[in-house]
Amino acid sequence: MALAEQAEKVNINKASVTDLMKLKKIGQKYAERIVAYREKNGPFEKPEDITKVKGIGQKTFELNADKITVE
Repeated sequence: MALAEQAEKVNINKASVTDLMKLKKIGQKYAERIVAYREKNGPFEKPEDITKVKGIGQKTFELNADKITVE
């Protein structure tokens, strides 16, 4: 069970646009913004940093907090 749960995590520092779209409330445009943000600013330091991406707020982070990871 733990392995299945781990597989569902999305590493926002490495995930493709397609993988990022598996997150709740994240469509293609937001997924592309996440990729563009990390290419410009470097890797996210903690999951909460996803809120630094334009259009992604605290509510979206909270919906996905258990699925987002950074490595």
